[in-house]
Amino acid sequence: MIRTIGMIGTGNMGSAILRGIVEADYVKAAQLTVFDVSRRKLKEIEEDIPGLKVARDCLDVAESADLIILAVKPLYVQEVLDEIHPALQGKAILSIAAGWTVSMLSTALRNTGATWMRVMPNTPALVGEGMTALCDDTTFSQEDFDFAKGIFDAVGKTRVLPERLFDGVTAISGSSPAYVYMMIEAMADAGVREGLPRTYAYEMAAQSVLGSALMVLSSGTHPAALKDAVCSPGGTTIEAVAALEKAGFRSAIMDAMKACADKSREMSRR
Repeated sequence: MIRTIGMIGTGNMGSAILRGIVEADYVKAAQLTVFDVSRRKLKEIEEDIPGLKVARDCLDVAESADLIILAVKPLYVQEVLDEIHPALQGKAILSIAAGWTVSMLSTALRNTGATWMRVMPNTPALVGEGMTALCDDTTFSQEDFDFAKGIFDAVGKTRVLPERLFDGVTAISGSSPAYVYMMIEAMADAGVREGLPRTYAYEMAAQSVLGSALMVLSSGTHPAALKDAVCSPGGTTIEAVAALEKAGFRSAIMDAMKACADKSREMSRR
């Protein structure tokens, strides 16, 4: 039974999960043990979540926690697993590292006595609106799987998916907040060019993206139909849509996500 959670890596994604599950009251701060090589990041998370334990090192996390979440960059996962290897008997390992496949986890954790699970979350978990894919190929017990799923249910939506879809998941949800932020920034810049104060421009752009996303999720209407409903004949919106089409807006997004998925596949072959 999982009673304590250890987080190795308190960068953007790790800290978003920690803050999110405490804010949602899924776990208490006293149940958390964290470590990061950056003292600054540790200080920030300690100030944000009073009562959590800051570990001496990665091994201290592994020794203290039932569930160990690996929230380090994919490049460092093997190094961390090697460091905590002596403390893994009976522990549950949850990896959020892009490109780290089930096969890689199985090989790295062979003969450790640990169970493992792969997930792909995103940073909107910090505001309770994350989107997380959980791999259905796992050695977690059903009880541990349900607990791990609860972590991400507490900070947004979840889907249980086969691993063959995870490169696409990385592109469309894991990395996509970055693309959305770029669009909001560009929209705000356009507003500033038209004379809007920047604060208002960011607010209007971000709220418009939020509202549009909620329309898609709540209405069940195809996004193309929602777009058509905004485009009056001979109006301003269709002019903007025509300009976006001329610039290759949709193909640029699709190409970017393919590049992301291709990189994920490349990382899993190392």
